[in-house]
Amino acid sequence: MTTGLGTPGVDGLSEAVGVLREWQDDGAPTQLHPGDLGWFWRSGAEATAAAVRTWSRGGRMLAVGLLDGPGLLRLALAPDAQRDEELAHQVLQDVIEPERGVLPAGKVNVEAPMGSLVHDLLCEAGWGADEPWTPLRRDLTEPVRDPGVRIEVAGPERAHTFVAVHRAAFDGSRFTDEGWHAMAAGAPFADARCLVAYDDQDTAVATVAVWSAGPGRPGLLEPMGVHRDHRRRGYGEAISVAAAAALRELGSSSAMVCTPSSNVGAVATYEAAGFQRCPETRDRVRDTRTGGG
Repeated sequence: MTTGLGTPGVDGLSEAVGVLREWQDDGAPTQLHPGDLGWFWRSGAEATAAAVRTWSRGGRMLAVGLLDGPGLLRLALAPDAQRDEELAHQVLQDVIEPERGVLPAGKVNVEAPMGSLVHDLLCEAGWGADEPWTPLRRDLTEPVRDPGVRIEVAGPERAHTFVAVHRAAFDGSRFTDEGWHAMAAGAPFADARCLVAYDDQDTAVATVAVWSAGPGRPGLLEPMGVHRDHRRRGYGEAISVAAAAALRELGSSSAMVCTPSSNVGAVATYEAAGFQRCPETRDRVRDTRTGGG
């Protein structure tokens, strides 16, 4: 049996989300999480389906990729397929050749699990290492302390508050109320919460979305942001603690987040909230200016 590349379509998204849930494990390398698809879903189900690629063999999905932008493929692999030679060589060919419909020509990135054969083959093909990212993880075996601020779960009636604070936290954000409702209609949102933190004046100051992959599996923070007018007052730490507590209530075994290593402030914020650094990760990058294949 050969390994085939596919695009699931809207009807196939639930299956892709389901296998991503099954593949999450505290002992496995950091890889694409169902919450990553959930956050992308703010662009709508059709756009999300168009951005997903799957690799299957014998009717079984072995890899799921998300085109998180025109030049970035983020991958997850089944636990028993991390070193699968046929799969890895097929993925390699599909990402190298633009006519396969995965990545365009020119400079592109692939985020593959560290230690996977896909990651190694891209290196052998001349792809370089991009800027480092720092994954952080917090174990949720024990209860989580009180965050020290009022936390509200933002449902449909508070979507506008969540969106407004997010836009004030991320320069250039184009997140909209309509995008929130599209995200909330997606399959991953059934195991998600949007949280808003408030200061003593009852002003919304920080937001985070948390995504469970199911009981006993690691959950994801994506994204977390503090309103630009309320930074350096501990609200990032507070809402990260609240995020961990929310994931524990959802049954997650741990809470994880990933941030550029260059963002030392974000790394310090998560550490203050009880997250511990994991080994750095780097995307593989094909830069034709430097000879990457």
